[in-house]
Amino acid sequence: MGVWQLLLIATVMLIGLFGVLTPGVPGTWLVWAAMLWWSLHERTDLAWLLLASATGLLLLTQVVVWQLPPRRFRGVGITRRMVAYAGAGALLGFVLIPVLGSIPGFIGGIYLSERLRLGGHGQAGAATRAVMRAAGTSVLVELFACLLIVGAWAGAVIWG
Repeated sequence: MGVWQLLLIATVMLIGLFGVLTPGVPGTWLVWAAMLWWSLHERTDLAWLLLASATGLLLLTQVVVWQLPPRRFRGVGITRRMVAYAGAGALLGFVLIPVLGSIPGFIGGIYLSERLRLGGHGQAGAATRAVMRAAGTSVLVELFACLLIVGAWAGAVIWG
């Protein structure tokens, strides 16, 4: 597989990661489609194993998200800046503390956004809890699954 195809797959996966953070965009399915595309062109045992694992993980993620309370974006104060901070925090946490760092990074990004907006620790903590109850948990579950898939794909491309 050529470098340009790998860059295009990486771009689709990155768009999928941003899509998870954007309501109405099928981010998880973009990540899965990019994995499918790579697997169909690569045709190795590792590629098929990663595709099967990604499919199973995303199906499990959908079941978990269906069990969580429905997302309520209105009335909680979720802003674009907060989503950007949460996404950047999750990505930074994923890189600094491999895989598990995305969870505190996501929550830390929300907290930082609220701390800058509200000023105090108590108010920012309360707002962070409200956001996580309203929509953050389901977004975090989907984002974490997609980050796992993208990380596994990147590892397979780099070391495989």
